[in-house]
Amino acid sequence: QVQLVESGGGLVQPGESLRLSCAASGSIFVIAVMGWYRQSPGKQRELVATVASGDTTNYADSVKGRFIISRDNAKNTTYLQMNSLKPEDTAVYYCYVVYVKVLAGPPSRAWGQGTQVTVST
Repeated sequence: QVQLVESGGGLVQPGESLRLSCAASGSIFVIAVMGWYRQSPGKQRELVATVASGDTTNYADSVKGRFIISRDNAKNTTYLQMNSLKPEDTAVYYCYVVYVKVLAGPPSRAWGQGTQVTVST
């Protein structure tokens, strides 16, 4: 079993910044992908950003140039630095990992509990 603990959400004004963190623990041999998704009321969950084990990153067009995803493999932690926040960034942000429990084992997926980000005046 893998646990994901998220932190860093909150209420900010437009143009401000926030940094989300997600620490994974449990039965992990290696984490292949770490990422963030978000969901607003009435909308489907959408990809925000991912970072693979080789530090290859992928971003949604709506956050390119404003958000930066990174990971610390020693800590099994991923970070999402969110700059120039807009009201449309308001959502619950979910951490997501793809990991392997044992060498050459099949991939598994886990989700965090979500952290609220609200951008408003």
